[in-house]
Amino acid sequence: MNERRHWLDRIHAAWATRPICWLQGVRRVGKTVLARSIADAAYYDCELPSVRRDLRDPERFLEGHAGRCVVLDEIHRLDDPSELLKIAADHHPGIRVLATGSSSLGARAKFRDTLAGRKHEVWLTPMTHADAIAFGHSAVEHRMVRGGLPPFFLSRTSPEREYQEWLDAYWAKDVQELFRLEKRGPFARLFEMLLVDSGGIFEATRFARACEVSRQTVMNYLEVLEATFVMHVVRPFASKPSAEIVAAPRVYGFDTGFVAYHRGWSPLRRDDYGPLWEHLVLNELHAARQRRDVQYWRTKTGHEVDFVVASRRAAPMAIECKWSQDAFDPTAMLAFRQRYPAGENILVASDVKRSGRRRIRGLEVRVVGLSQVAGLVA
Repeated sequence: MNERRHWLDRIHAAWATRPICWLQGVRRVGKTVLARSIADAAYYDCELPSVRRDLRDPERFLEGHAGRCVVLDEIHRLDDPSELLKIAADHHPGIRVLATGSSSLGARAKFRDTLAGRKHEVWLTPMTHADAIAFGHSAVEHRMVRGGLPPFFLSRTSPEREYQEWLDAYWAKDVQELFRLEKRGPFARLFEMLLVDSGGIFEATRFARACEVSRQTVMNYLEVLEATFVMHVVRPFASKPSAEIVAAPRVYGFDTGFVAYHRGWSPLRRDDYGPLWEHLVLNELHAARQRRDVQYWRTKTGHEVDFVVASRRAAPMAIECKWSQDAFDPTAMLAFRQRYPAGENILVASDVKRSGRRRIRGLEVRVVGLSQVAGLVA
């Protein structure tokens, strides 16, 4: 499993600080294959009834694995998964546990304990640019159309049927089982609409009307979609409500392949590259930062910066995504720097042969390719 070696390194780094590593990510992103590749680890698939029977007595199970690494795949299938993990962390210090799931741990009703101080989370995102190169496909266009789920990315034929199979499994195993939603129709409709509108401003009332449900129901659906890593809510960066957008998030689909499929973008047209490139940059940011704190900036007069990465320790980084460097217009970034003078300005473009700094209309901009994004924000 050398193809995703850096993800294995992250798991081992997590174990160096906590006894439990929670490996999370959307369905079919590669969690099981990654977990099975851990050398000398005892692997258990919790979807199997025989495994669930063995785990009914956590003490006995853990005593039989003293000093070992244990993988508990799809651990949410257990009746009380948090009990087992808590016992492992508190009473079996020599054991290291990797538990996997297709949603954030806090979103699962079965987890009665948040395991604070006992776990470290690793978010396995769809394939990064480094992953794609390691798998033998460096062409960005291939990654855009096929997406970042390894089975789809590596398929020799168009995985059209697999999109529907994925949605069926997602509904049955992630949505119904974990969140107890009953009506698939309006939920699936919202899912498809958000993919078609991916990257656009989220207006709950508009989607509620189209799905024939209440506004609150749409908000509940969005929470589920976000908790299962299927949609990413990118919120506005603002400190001046009188001039800046403060309450209109953008919602991005988790994968370029699903976005392209639902928009009918195969083959890609010239205008399709820009939006999908923006999605790829966001995926790189998420993979590097391991949290969904990327924002965007927009004024009420229409100036907009694609992404803003800010923290208490550093000035806000402004990031613009362009398929071609020549398409970059610094007007919005200049407006951003009038309000927030400190911080780096980044242009991420596909045609960058060599990264470097340029001065454009008096603005210093660092121009990078997709492979350099992770190093900017990790």
